[in-house]
Amino acid sequence: MGYNSLVIAAVFIPVIGAFCLPLASRISVRLRNILSFTFVLASFILSLRLIPLVLSGQTILITKQFALGLNFTLLADCLAVFMACISSLISALIVLYSFGYISHYEKQNEYYCMVTLFLGAMIGLIFSANLILLYIFWEITAITSWRLIGFFRDRPYVLKADKAFLVTVFGSLMMLLAFISIYQQTGSFDLPVIKEVLKARGNISNLAVALILVGIFSKSATLPFHTWLPDAGVAPSPVTALLHAAVLVKIGVYVFARIFIVNITPDALWHTVVPLIAGISAIVAAGAALLETDLKRIIAYSTVSQIGFIFFGLAIGNGIALLGALLFILMHGLAKAGLFLCAGIVEQNAKVKDITRLGGLISTMPVTALAFLACSFSIMGVPPFGGFFSKYLVFNGALAEGRLWIVLIYLVCAFMTIIYLFRVFNLVFLGKQNIQAKESSPVMVATVAALAVLSLAAGIFIYYPYKFAEITSWQMLGALK
Repeated sequence: MGYNSLVIAAVFIPVIGAFCLPLASRISVRLRNILSFTFVLASFILSLRLIPLVLSGQTILITKQFALGLNFTLLADCLAVFMACISSLISALIVLYSFGYISHYEKQNEYYCMVTLFLGAMIGLIFSANLILLYIFWEITAITSWRLIGFFRDRPYVLKADKAFLVTVFGSLMMLLAFISIYQQTGSFDLPVIKEVLKARGNISNLAVALILVGIFSKSATLPFHTWLPDAGVAPSPVTALLHAAVLVKIGVYVFARIFIVNITPDALWHTVVPLIAGISAIVAAGAALLETDLKRIIAYSTVSQIGFIFFGLAIGNGIALLGALLFILMHGLAKAGLFLCAGIVEQNAKVKDITRLGGLISTMPVTALAFLACSFSIMGVPPFGGFFSKYLVFNGALAEGRLWIVLIYLVCAFMTIIYLFRVFNLVFLGKQNIQAKESSPVMVATVAALAVLSLAAGIFIYYPYKFAEITSWQMLGALK
């Protein structure tokens, strides 16, 4: 299979395969589940096969011309392959976990269809090099997440799903206006063409930058658009893991990197505004996590807070901070998926999400408790877990640019992270056992254990993700020269 075919297959195997799953269920529920996992795993394997090519400095550009600049254009470079591997790997583990978690509920056909389509849309967005194609995949993720957040269909759940949909779609419409403005200035929606035209004609307006940021911040749940993400905790735990760790909120940071680092250089003003907004968002969310008692909402606020670190590293823009931001995407994805899936085991077996009513579960859920602790260590930035290296590099890169004042904001946020995660572990797993609960199915427990091990292994064997992220950051910075 040629490299062009690998890229197209990585996108369309899960996209097309998603619609085959309801049909497969007529033959066997087990077949449907296995096919869903296979489609997502295939996307991961195909993305892995692209790594040697992109690390050698080559890129793949696939273009099919249509009218009005609405071209089918896919681009595989280091950044795209890096993101595709992370998203598809974590998504595959989440689908595997779903075999045990979702087996108790109705509407399983819709669940597996939407989850698989969700991942396919994310991969399509990652490889998109045309702004309209990117927008189409962006909106597919909004539709699928809307259905998944409202999976249980009770009115309060549906209202929260509607809220998530309306907030993110409002942002995407603002972003679409900016894309049209860019087309009027450059005559193209293709990012490689836009980059070349802007080199000759000057930069896009600050208004266009602001509109794109509205779309990015709304999807990545950054202040003031952050409130929909904690509310999305009403979804099944595999869905919340997808939203927070693998796909949805990472779309924003990816598009920020793709547009504002690889292709367009915004005014220097934005290198201060973006870290400041993200820093305020991180502090506010960390404060909310300290006060919250709902287990999944605490982890959701943690996501809002940690996303700020990624924006911080990307906006600083030097090689060290950018390297840290890329590693942060990987380390946060692994650990946060583990936290949500551990929370799913606790919620499903204890029937309680209020951490003040739990306690002592380490005695009956030892694997889940240790997995939660390991993933928490990575989020906190405790060495040798992977999260330590990503935070260290982001701070190091910011200090190299003389941003001491904003580093202090994020240091406070990092300290708050330690407090609220230890608070959760103490109230849920230590002390007196108030509610009888036991470990879930072997596949669910094995999945959280795997994510915990990966969070540790990513730090112990940091050389390998470090080199991939380092070459990616070099390629990204070189793209603007």
